[in-house]
Amino acid sequence: MPSPTRRIGVLLVNLGTPDSPQTSDVRRYLNEFLTDGRVIDMPAAVRYPLFQGIVVPLRAPKSAKIYQLLWDAERGSPLLYHGLDLQKQVQEKLGTEYVVAFGMRYQNPSIEKALNELRDAAVDRIIVLPLFPQYAAASTGSVQEKVMDIVKTWWIVPSISFISTFTDDAGFIGAFAARGKAELARHKYDHVLFSYHGIPERHVLKGSQKGYCKLGSCCNSYNKNNRYCYRAQCFETSRLLAKELGLNADQYTVAFQSRLQSRLRDPWLQPYADEALKEFPAKGYKNVLAFSPAFVADCLETTVEVGMEFKEMFEQAGGAHWQLVPSLNSEPEWVEAVVEMIRKN
Repeated sequence: MPSPTRRIGVLLVNLGTPDSPQTSDVRRYLNEFLTDGRVIDMPAAVRYPLFQGIVVPLRAPKSAKIYQLLWDAERGSPLLYHGLDLQKQVQEKLGTEYVVAFGMRYQNPSIEKALNELRDAAVDRIIVLPLFPQYAAASTGSVQEKVMDIVKTWWIVPSISFISTFTDDAGFIGAFAARGKAELARHKYDHVLFSYHGIPERHVLKGSQKGYCKLGSCCNSYNKNNRYCYRAQCFETSRLLAKELGLNADQYTVAFQSRLQSRLRDPWLQPYADEALKEFPAKGYKNVLAFSPAFVADCLETTVEVGMEFKEMFEQAGGAHWQLVPSLNSEPEWVEAVVEMIRKN
């Protein structure tokens, strides 16, 4: 165990959230998010005028209305308060030999604020855990870049390590499977959907190890050549969850959501979840259980997109029952999984 006089800092990071569901705050959040060069990998001379001048002004009012659907009157954004709950419980489990901070890649509390808390606590080293199970350059990679950009200005930089992926972590898989088993015990389902946040196909190909990725059967196994391939990680998480849930390969579908293809005219990872689910009723899948294993906390993409919008699409296509498995949030099994990942690092 670490010496009590030499504490270890832990930085938990999630994506981000507006400070409020008001259009001005949503616009500020989207401006920071959608001008990140790792999220939108266009030249800055194109990215900034396109998104700050056209996309964000058009999108912000619509997004503000959606944020209002999940905003808690007392605690605010679920992504924020679930993150703070997780931080508190992980801190309690780890004890005084660790200092646990929480930050957001975009907006507040910022990564810089969280890192300064750890620096002020004079920690001996820092473990950074981006709360994205599957590595992607636009999520985990962006957090890593931001952390390094901040600490490079420090005169004294402690040892820093990153937990870059927990795609196949037993604790993560077990915690999500437990939530799924609870739903399966309540209702009989014909099919399971594992829906992951989409990214452009070019993001996967840019990170391919020596051209290994072909966006096809190369993801049928998870190995050293595709360990950091986002698509391969999504399929591996799905296989492990399916095994825990006792599902055969024909009992579940892996698909991708939240694409911006309509504006960017660029192919994203397929199949698209919103298109796949519309075909389920015709295949006899009238009762569907949906997971969002790319998210460890409930947010707009889970509660609203998968839980509400996908449900409506499914029912309009002839489906009978659609159920979203809640995210891990600060469930005891998930807290234990996070603590174990930190201790192992």
